[in-house]
Amino acid sequence: MGIEAVNNRIADIQSRMLAMQTQQATKTATSNTTTGATGTTSASGASFASALADAIGTPATAAADKTYTLNGKGIPTELAAYGNGKIPANALEQVGSTRHKLWAPAAQSLTKMMADAKAQGVTIGITDSYRPYSEQVDLARRKGLYSQGGLAAKPGTSEHGWGMATDLDLNSKAQTWMRANAEKYGFVENVPREPWHWAYKPKS
Repeated sequence: MGIEAVNNRIADIQSRMLAMQTQQATKTATSNTTTGATGTTSASGASFASALADAIGTPATAAADKTYTLNGKGIPTELAAYGNGKIPANALEQVGSTRHKLWAPAAQSLTKMMADAKAQGVTIGITDSYRPYSEQVDLARRKGLYSQGGLAAKPGTSEHGWGMATDLDLNSKAQTWMRANAEKYGFVENVPREPWHWAYKPKS
């Protein structure tokens, strides 16, 4: 897409935002509020999401809030059908400005955790995140299975394969910070012998 086209879309979005803000200002809170299956939402907010999605050429549902859940096995419901290590890139979410991707809630939580740690003078790096099945096989070949004294999960069973775990680059200060704070962001250190491995286990 050329720069001119991008600028045109930005201008279109801005004009729609202004129009909707004006409409919202002239309506009462009662007329602006609708109640749906997932709770109370602003009608003008829903219209804006739809208009914004239309302006940038994406489905309206992509701009709306999504509901993320885990099934009985602790696997993301919307990812389960793909299979461990077989999740397409567009079904995952990028962690901040890094090249790493995870299940959306995990990515969002990790992004916030890293930002909060940085604000406190602690640097958290990432060395690995979602791990495709082929990489799981290669890792098991090179480092051996954990059950046999190695460092790799059996291919097809890895938490990385569901976008639910990350390997972090932590110095002693960062490791101490993680052990004191990570649980507040839904991350737990759950693999003995691997202090770099942190899995996303949100409390229900």
